[in-house]
Amino acid sequence: MKQKVHSESSACCNGEHEDHENHNHTHDENHNHDHNHDHGGEFNLKNEVLPLVAILSLYAPGVIFENQLHNTFYSIGEYLLFIPAYLLSGWSVLKTAGRNILKGRVFDETFLMTVATLGAIAIHKLPEAVGVMLFYKIGELFQDVAVSRSRSSIKALLEVRPDYANIQIGGELKKVSPNTVNIGDIIVVKPGEKIPLDGEVIDGNSQVDTSALTGESVPRTVRLGETVLAGMINKMGVLTIRVKKLFDDSSIAKILDLVQNAKSKKAETEKFITKFARYYTPIVVFTSLAVAILPPLFISGANPSEWVYRALILLVISCPCGLVISIPLGYFGGVGGAAKRGILVKGSTFLDTLNAVNTVVFDKTGTLTQGVFKVVNIVPQNGYNEAELLQLAAKVESHSNHPIAQSILKAYGGKIDDFEVRDYEEIAGYGIRAKVENRVVIAGSDRLLHRENIAHDNCQLEGTVIHLAVDNIYAGYIIIADELKEDARQAIQALKRMGVERTVMLTGDNQAIASQIAQQLGIDAYEAELLPEEKVNAIEKLLSTAGKHGKVAFVGDGINDAPVIARADVGMAMGGLGSDAAIETADIVIMTDAPSKVAEAIQIARKTRKIVWQNISFALAIKGVFIGLGILGIATMWEAVFADVGVALLAILNATRAMK
Repeated sequence: MKQKVHSESSACCNGEHEDHENHNHTHDENHNHDHNHDHGGEFNLKNEVLPLVAILSLYAPGVIFENQLHNTFYSIGEYLLFIPAYLLSGWSVLKTAGRNILKGRVFDETFLMTVATLGAIAIHKLPEAVGVMLFYKIGELFQDVAVSRSRSSIKALLEVRPDYANIQIGGELKKVSPNTVNIGDIIVVKPGEKIPLDGEVIDGNSQVDTSALTGESVPRTVRLGETVLAGMINKMGVLTIRVKKLFDDSSIAKILDLVQNAKSKKAETEKFITKFARYYTPIVVFTSLAVAILPPLFISGANPSEWVYRALILLVISCPCGLVISIPLGYFGGVGGAAKRGILVKGSTFLDTLNAVNTVVFDKTGTLTQGVFKVVNIVPQNGYNEAELLQLAAKVESHSNHPIAQSILKAYGGKIDDFEVRDYEEIAGYGIRAKVENRVVIAGSDRLLHRENIAHDNCQLEGTVIHLAVDNIYAGYIIIADELKEDARQAIQALKRMGVERTVMLTGDNQAIASQIAQQLGIDAYEAELLPEEKVNAIEKLLSTAGKHGKVAFVGDGINDAPVIARADVGMAMGGLGSDAAIETADIVIMTDAPSKVAEAIQIARKTRKIVWQNISFALAIKGVFIGLGILGIATMWEAVFADVGVALLAILNATRAMK
């Protein structure tokens, strides 16, 4: 038994066309600068490995022959091998530490490592000093490889940026930059080329690869009059296209901007770690100073150099690299993994919010249903047959652009001459009246029949119903249905298996249709016959009952539901392909138009969060143990290197799981 949230009833059954409003909304972008280790430019593994080979060629002999080198004159042999290795491995750290100190940012991991390694050199622990820098460099290499892998899915989007357009000028083709092409210009796209701008096909037909935009590998067929988007790849025939949008306004340009700025919205966990490192680092520095200075003053027989060494070990162990690197990388991996599956997340903060979602609200048309109406039943009465009724309906609806009218015209399939239909009149909220072959024909809702006092025997019909009457005599009715998406039921079931407490449907369609769809899909509650502003009120109620820690996600088509998408804790837009409003309004854009991706997005968010907290717990626990061992003098600099770089490496490797 389904809970009916909205119980308002209407007089008899009503087949009104669903009204929609278009609202624009853009989220404010907070351009926070993330701590990162990006080195700029394209990552090249060979360029990173060669310096490591050079360092190891100095470091390995130094470690093997350490005693012999130490016994040379003033240990000059030791310095000749280890100091170049130290500078090669640690130059970027030393340079960053110096630059940050000049800017007043003293307490960071580069400062800790610089002080610790220079101190180790000062007490003649050269292999350990080089080891810290060398293994840190290896850790950075692993991090760069991980970032490069997690970027691969997003890079696929960046690579679809078209390089040129073949513009048709005076019968000739000229290759130009897409940025210079204007609306209305004619461009030609040959097989194998990227479509450079959004437009309409005016000649030719082909199959296009939409995988970079949607994640779907199956090519899509496009024909005369159909819309194509920048970033699609033409697979077969030559397409002639009339440009409908400038490149900067195209779907792919907006998607590229969305992806490139995804890092500007940081998750609360990332913000916490940034603040944590700000306070944690000075505490570590002053604790290390205390370990170096106080014991020799208050403990008789304490060796100052031994306590300085322990303090240096403490500095290396305490370096927060594992946390600072792996947590943003974990979220970046989550965003990249989602993009690989056709789910574009505008920032890691929305992955965090998805974890707390306990109510998922769906729009109906275009979200759970195809949004493509189809004639499913024709019921003639009073002497008419099915063909006559359909022909009458097609003629009277021939001047309407409404999807329902278009579905009737498609079902009819015949040619209609304009002179056959005269005195066309739309009766707002009721239907249409027109003269067809000198007969007055009306087509519309049940309310229109009552308004015109036309006798008919059934008001309680399920679905979207178009009633027809000719010269005030009832002629029958046509039932129009909007087909459910293939994975709609699967989507609701998946959400329930994941523990989502409530699934709700909001629609402007009538009660009978809403009830039928809710029962078919297993949705917990629904509200019907809503105007766009009433949907906002409905979402407000759900937000107030979601609980202190619960969040509400709204899934809509991104065009008609902008106000609701904006009001929900997480706004998700279906059918992002070609929908400007979807890209601009929603926090998450589902490019494949599949409701089942909602559950997949929540699953990715949960996995990402789990990995991030695994890294935090693991890093803090290991460091806590080794800090204690370092103060007690049990841990050497080599254990310190493991506690710092080893933890960072393991955390980075764990973070890469977020994109799988």
